[in-house]
Amino acid sequence: MHILLTGGTGLIGRALCRHWVAQGQQLTVWSRTPERVASLCGAQVRGIGRLDELAEEPLDALVNLAGAPIADRPWTSKRKALLWASRITLTEQLLSWLEGRTQKPRVLLSGSAVGWYGDGGERELRESATPVSEDFASQLCAAWEETAQRAATLGMRVVLVRTGLVLANDGGFLKRLLPPFKLGLGGPIGNGRQWMSWVHLADQIALIDFLLKQESAQGPYNACAPQPVRNAEFTRALGRVLRRPAFLPVPAVVLRLALGELSGLLLGGQRVLPARLSEAGFSFRFSTLDSALNDLLGRH
Repeated sequence: MHILLTGGTGLIGRALCRHWVAQGQQLTVWSRTPERVASLCGAQVRGIGRLDELAEEPLDALVNLAGAPIADRPWTSKRKALLWASRITLTEQLLSWLEGRTQKPRVLLSGSAVGWYGDGGERELRESATPVSEDFASQLCAAWEETAQRAATLGMRVVLVRTGLVLANDGGFLKRLLPPFKLGLGGPIGNGRQWMSWVHLADQIALIDFLLKQESAQGPYNACAPQPVRNAEFTRALGRVLRRPAFLPVPAVVLRLALGELSGLLLGGQRVLPARLSEAGFSFRFSTLDSALNDLLGRH
């Protein structure tokens, strides 16, 4: 299978490349830095800087995961424009390119996030739910999904992966938390009652591979472990596995002053359930937070 991947040099993309190279798949990564693709993704992975480098080379699947990190810095107007361009504008470029191709991939698997639902409060959120609020993150995810869905008019199967907090030991959300927690300075965010929907990186890779190859899979899928937890519970679990105290809270008012609108992403949350993945027969290796953290951080 020849797979074209965007976002291939990111945390999930690199892991996907390792997974698919081991399977013997043919991989091409569209990147702003194609010269770095082989070193980051594997010597067998081809990097391209322009889509027209593929010409009419046959493609079986397109996996679109590109997007600037949403929680790295406050949402200024400039940052919002970058977040939008790196998702929606890039996906529009892909669609325009696909429209001009004679041969088209059978499937587009496109990224999204649980932020699509907005701050869900106590509601259990399955794929059939409608957005609870329309903050910037929700609007961003909605526009990303709507743009990707247009590939269906080209005869392609479209899968939308609404990812939660990806837990990995070499990047992402968890890596940013480790320094203060290792020093015993970790603690809940705000009142700690907001829900956190998470997924172990190994399960994220497995479910993407599963949905890509499942011919009946289409539409949105919640990419989260079946047991979301409250922020306070997450904090206690991380403290346990690191054998450090974790009781120093980050006051909501401090976050709002420091991060502005972005603080809503941390003070709110989603209680998301992977209903459609379960119905399709996918099984999570790490369904509890303790099992995931012990696998990733037990040696610490």
